Amino acid sequence: QVQLVESGGGLVQAGGSLRLSCAASGRTFSSYAMGWFRQAPGKEREFVAAVTWSSGSTYYADSVRGRFTISRENAKNTVYLQMNSLKPEDTAVYYCADTSMRRNYDFKNGYKYWGQGTQVTVSS
Repeated sequence: QVQLVESGGGLVQAGGSLRLSCAASGRTFSSYAMGWFRQAPGKEREFVAAVTWSSGSTYYADSVRGRFTISRENAKNTVYLQMNSLKPEDTAVYYCADTSMRRNYDFKNGYKYWGQGTQVTVSS
């Protein structure tokens, strides 16, 4: 069973930066990519970014492209989300998730394992 633990959330002013980490344990050969999602109060959980373990190919939501960078460190089974130029609308609980999908990384129902989430709050 894959276990995911996020860390790095917190409170930051608009324009600031944060780096989230997601440490994965129990990964199997079927684990193909990791994604970051976020959920603000009263809103649906939405896709933020994804990265494949093998090639490091990356995918982003339009709302974060150019501000956020996803990366992975295979030796540590860890995925990162560097968030720059943060805006108040980035405020949400951020979740990492594991998938065996090889496409459609914005489809949250394709992710089988999820972390517990980490809160990111951006003040104006």
